[in-house]
Amino acid sequence: MLELLINKKENVKTIMLVQNGILLEKHEEHENQRRLEGNIYLGKVQNVLSGMQSAFIDIGEEKNTLIKLKDVLPKVDEKTNKVNLDDKQISDVLKSGQDIVVQIKKDGTLTKGAKVSTHINLPGRFSVLLPNSNFITVSQKIENEEEKQRLIKIVRNILPKNTGAIIRTAGENKTEEEIKKDLEKLIEEWERIQNELAKSNSPKLVYDNQALIRRTILDIIDRNLERIIVNDKEIYTAISGVLQEFNLKIELRENEDLFKIYDLKSQIEKMNQRKIWLKCGGFITIDKTEALTAIDVNTGKFVGKKDIEKTIYQVNKEATIEIAKQLRLRDIGGIIIIDYIDMKTEKCKNEIEKLLKEELKKDRTKCQVEGFTKLNLLEMTRKNMCNNDWDNEDTSV
Repeated sequence: MLELLINKKENVKTIMLVQNGILLEKHEEHENQRRLEGNIYLGKVQNVLSGMQSAFIDIGEEKNTLIKLKDVLPKVDEKTNKVNLDDKQISDVLKSGQDIVVQIKKDGTLTKGAKVSTHINLPGRFSVLLPNSNFITVSQKIENEEEKQRLIKIVRNILPKNTGAIIRTAGENKTEEEIKKDLEKLIEEWERIQNELAKSNSPKLVYDNQALIRRTILDIIDRNLERIIVNDKEIYTAISGVLQEFNLKIELRENEDLFKIYDLKSQIEKMNQRKIWLKCGGFITIDKTEALTAIDVNTGKFVGKKDIEKTIYQVNKEATIEIAKQLRLRDIGGIIIIDYIDMKTEKCKNEIEKLLKEELKKDRTKCQVEGFTKLNLLEMTRKNMCNNDWDNEDTSV
């Protein structure tokens, strides 16, 4: 049973995805650190920094935001997210005082403002609308080539001129009517945003994405989500609006501590520990630094029987499943280096790498496994769930 629990206590909103009583994901929002990812603004250019090929944009929030040249110029390849710079300068395309429509791609920190882009995207249930783009891309998790072409053909017949889309994994095997309904809602939303832009003065918020809750619901609504439980009436009302078209149960337990369900507090305490024990007796350690996250695999108490290679493989195999789980649970992003127990054969390495890729398919965000280095360290990357960069999903043209 897959459930979404949203617990609000004082100024903190905790979003938890739970399956059969086991915590899969945990995310927090603090009211004094409001998340802006996905919001669309009519902003005003403040300063153009030619030496950095970037500019500061006033969007009406506490801090100015930053935009880079590559996030202003049109994309030439949606698959690789590349743009054609053509030796252009930021001063060629942006001037101080100019109005500009931008979307938050990465939230700010205590010392830095958010990062923005002119590459707008509007996420739906089965697709992501890309206004002012000519690309139609498909999630790489949809592997059947015939299905990819079927979906592209459906979407191409629906989209207005100069509009692109990403077909999400949830769109696989959906009917033409379902895809059409989803896209038409997004097209109507973009038209509403354009009307709002036409009558607005900068700086102004023109689209509130409600990033974390909205994205979580859209991502898991088609993964056999059975119910949502909230303890705050305001959140209940907001989610009810999002769920109007879905046959899904939402339950309000006003002022109840939802952490007590399934003993989630105990699970969260274990989640914060550096060392995680495996059932076989081995363990992994997780150490986060500013540059990367290092994960070390150890045999611990597990000594196996006669065959040392089988013993090592068994620990590495169990560690791989746990690592994929912990990356999702802790929402670890960026560069990740895994130091497995040394395996002598390429066959074992290939099997471990294959298993890791399979386990990472359960993750809702983009993961890229680069493989083993000459030092027998496995390199991979993962995007944080809080980074609402929908057009950076695993996609193929």
